[in-house]
Order: sequence, then C-alpha cells, then structure tokens
Amino acid sequence: MELREKDAAESKENKSDWSCSLVAVSLVGALGSSFLYGYNLSVVNAPTPYIKAFYNESWERRHGHPIDPDTLTLLWSVTVSIFAIGGLVGTLIAKKIGKFLGRKNTLLVNNGFAISAALLMAFALQAEAFEMLIVGRFIMGVDGGISLSVLPMYLNEISPKEIRGSLGQVTAIFICIGVFTGQLLGLPELLGKESTWPYLFGVIMVPAFIQLVSLPFLPESPRYLLLEKHDEARAMKAFQTFLGKADVSQEMQEALAESRVQRNVHLLSVLELLRAPFLRWQVITVVVTMACYQLCGLNAIWFYTNSIFGKAGIPQEKTPYVTLSTGGVETLASIFSGLVIERLGRRPLLIGGFGLMAVFFGALTVTLVLQDHAAWIPYLSIVCILAVIAAFCSGPGGIPFILTGEFFQQSQRPAAFIMAGTVNWLSNFAVGLLFPFIQRSLDTYCFLVFAAICVIGALYFYFVLPETKNRTHAEISQEFAKRNKASPPEETGDTAVAEKANGGPGPDSSSTLDNGVKDRAV
Repeated sequence: MELREKDAAESKENKSDWSCSLVAVSLVGALGSSFLYGYNLSVVNAPTPYIKAFYNESWERRHGHPIDPDTLTLLWSVTVSIFAIGGLVGTLIAKKIGKFLGRKNTLLVNNGFAISAALLMAFALQAEAFEMLIVGRFIMGVDGGISLSVLPMYLNEISPKEIRGSLGQVTAIFICIGVFTGQLLGLPELLGKESTWPYLFGVIMVPAFIQLVSLPFLPESPRYLLLEKHDEARAMKAFQTFLGKADVSQEMQEALAESRVQRNVHLLSVLELLRAPFLRWQVITVVVTMACYQLCGLNAIWFYTNSIFGKAGIPQEKTPYVTLSTGGVETLASIFSGLVIERLGRRPLLIGGFGLMAVFFGALTVTLVLQDHAAWIPYLSIVCILAVIAAFCSGPGGIPFILTGEFFQQSQRPAAFIMAGTVNWLSNFAVGLLFPFIQRSLDTYCFLVFAAICVIGALYFYFVLPETKNRTHAEISQEFAKRNKASPPEETGDTAVAEKANGGPGPDSSSTLDNGVKDRAV
C-alpha cells in the first residue's frame, strides 16, 4: 500500500513538472530539428529510381552519352552519404555558434540552412542540375549536425531532473515521426511520383518555418543565461516560465552559487575533455554509445529498405507500403520508451534493446537464408525487421543523446556534444558508404556483423554503464570516479558552495533543474 502511494505521489509530481512552456519548447524545438533529421534519413528512399533517371538525363544532356553505371552508383552513394559529412561539419561549428547565440537562437538561425537546402533540392530538376541536389543534401546535413548537438543540450538544461529522461526522448520520438513522414509522403499516391518527387524536398521548409515563427516567443535556457551570460533577471524569468511557478528562489540561489564557481572555469575544449582523467570513462561510454547507435544496423535498413525487402522476396509494388509499416513501428516504440524511461531507467532499456536487436538480426539472417524454402518465410523476414526496429527505438534510439547531457557539467557539455556528434556522423557516413559492399560480399549473412556489434554494446553497458535515472550530476560523477580512479579537482570547493547555497548539506537539497549547483563536478 505504501509503495502504491509512493508511486502515485511520484507520478503526480512528475505530471506537475510538465509546464506548458516545457511542452511547447520541446515540440516546437524538435519539429524544426530532429524531425527534419529523421525526415531526411528516409525521404531519399522512395524517389530513388526517379533521381537516378534525372542524373542520367542530366549527364547525357551535357556529355552526349548516358552515364556509366559505376559513375551513377558513385553519384548516388555520394548523394546519400554526403548528408553525414554535412552533419559532421554542423557538429563541429555548433559549439561556437551555441556559445555566441545561445541554445534557442542557434536553433532559429539553423532554420536558414534548412530553408536554403530545401530550395536547392526542390528546384534541382527544374534547373537541370543534379549538383544542386547533392549540395542541398550537404547543407541539410549541416542543419542536422547543429540540431542534434544543440537541441538535446537545450532540453537537458531546461528540464527538471524528475522528467529529464522523458523530455530527452522527445528528440528521438520526433526523429521517428520524421522518418515515418518521409515514408508516408513518398507513397506513389502522394509525392512519390516522377512528376512530384522534388516537392518531397520542398516540404522541408514547412517545419523550419513553423519553428522560425514560434520559438522566438519561448525563453532561452536559464542555465545558459546565468552561467554563460550572467543575466540574472532573464534567467529568473526563464526559470519561472519553464517551471510554471512564481517562486524560483531556491533554483536561483543554487544556480547563482554555481555561477560564482563557473566564472573561474572556462569551457573545456574537446582535447581537454579527452585528456581529463576524471572524465575518462564518461568519454569512453559516450563514444561507445554513439558508435553502437549508428553501427548497430538500423541506418542500413533506412538507407536501403527497398533492396532489403527485395531480397526478402517482397514484390516491388508492395515495397512502399511495407516500408511505411517500419516507420509506424519505430514511432510507437519510441513513444513507449518515452513513457517508461523514468520508471525502468536508462540501463535496462539500452542493454535490453541491443540484446534483442542481436537476437532478431540472427533470426533475420536465418529467414533470409531459407526464404526460398516456403512462401511464408519472406514475410517472417519482415516481422524480424520490424522487431529489430522496435527493439532499437525502445531504448538505443534516444538514450545516447540523454546520456551525453547527463554525464557532463555545464563547462564540459558543449565539447562533449561535439565529440558525441563527431562519432555519430562519422559512423553514419561509414554505414551509408560501406553497407552496399558488405551486403554484396556477405549477402544474406551481412546482418550478423550488426548482431555482433549489438552484443558488444550490450556487454559493455552491462559491465560499465551506471544507472543515471533521477540521479544528480554529483552522484553520476562519483559512480564513474570509482572506475576513473580520479576525482574532479574542484569537487570539495564546489560542494561547500553548494551546501552554503542550500543552507547546509543534505541528500534532498538538489536543484529542481537537473544540474543544479549541488550536482556540479567541475
């Protein structure tokens, strides 16, 4: 009975943490950011034959002869993979833009990349220049790199720690919704026709414009305003807006204490982050998490869904509709993860997600090998693919972005997101470029490579990753300190400042925001 009452009290408290402003900023921020990233992952799939025909016609018009098949394959691989190169560039410039403009204004400026990319790609056919499509994909990658660096940081800094995981999952949920939207609009009945495929890229302007006109009415991150801009008045107003209450004196007092310490601490560079002995295992864990996030095989399914289903024996005319089901399953699984993450925690969802992916990749390999033995086996392959997607989105699909924000302090976080984003985009590029060759070499056994990666990831998280659910930064840092065998150099001084700000030490005096001063490690 007492346990039920405690759960009910926690549930009621968590619901009260969701203010209208938090909901609005998460929805608007994700719509113009992670939604577009997901949309651009899947939007190139349906119009592939029409885009290749456009490349061939443009080449023949210029050179007087059809394009060589190998050259066409190369151009198409560049079109798909250059999105990741742009993402890497966006990740590398996100820190400087974010420091100068802030989290919110960086997202607003980033819409300029999305709109310019949409215009280039939408008018490429009319201009008879396939280079415009390639350049547009690159610019869209820059937009994605900035978005996936700044949006999780923004959401992490404005969310109370009680709902930090659920709010962080908004990024992943909108990636899934973006993927599903790209698949839906790519149906032949909508925009997936030879005459209308350029509009698939023009649609990108709509979410970007919505964010551009909506986000200015919402506050900047209060932690950015206080710790980096030292603007107490605006920070207090932002706290009041995001927390949905007038009395934010405790939050301000704690943040001001951290602000006094932060004024003597510069933002760490990526090199300093990598060299810090007290952050060694946090860095390794983020690198492993991001690498597994991309190398686990899901992007191979998104980039080459049609060819995979072709191998599974699905008729070509049915492929777009089967592909649509994958996006729907992904969206539902990510919403499920957002609902249960604060109850189950990060660790079980990551370990269970990668473990199940390994099992279903193994089953998929068996069904692909035996697909000619019975008419129903190809459909079992589809079930395995859907199960892989559900396992991924139930945990590994969104938690990596949450962990990056939870592991590091304010002065470390921008460099940490640069490092995580670099690993993310380089791994994304590698999968997009290498998977066709892996598929050609290993044929139906190609997914065993991804199964092995999932097993390695699950084992690493089982032995290394601590649970971060509802824990402060200080507690997370202490957990890693045992493995790092090194303590943060300023931990004692910061703790004293935190205790003074809170009126003395105590386990229940942590800030409402996830990384209040008592949570500070550096």
